[in-house]
Amino acid sequence: MSMDAVFKALSDPIRRQLLDNLHARNGQTLNELCDGQDITRQAVTKHLAILEDANLVATLKRGREKLHYLNAVPIHEIGERWIGKFDRSRLHAPPLA
Repeated sequence: MSMDAVFKALSDPIRRQLLDNLHARNGQTLNELCDGQDITRQAVTKHLAILEDANLVATLKRGREKLHYLNAVPIHEIGERWIGKFDRSRLHAPPLA
């Protein structure tokens, strides 16, 4: 998994909404994730495939259903790599005049 794939996946507001939906209630089916979306089922499927390729969503088959689960590890790794490396005290430095 590359960080580029994660950033690409997170760049789309629909994919971020799907992740938010899974964060609120993990283990949803495609039908459940389509509820409340203003896009087609096929479009949601394509967005989920991008999230899976970025390792942000994992799936588990249960009978004929496919359940989708949020994998927050790549987001945590971005936080460590791109946010955590900066000294937090510098974020609270007084503004330049």
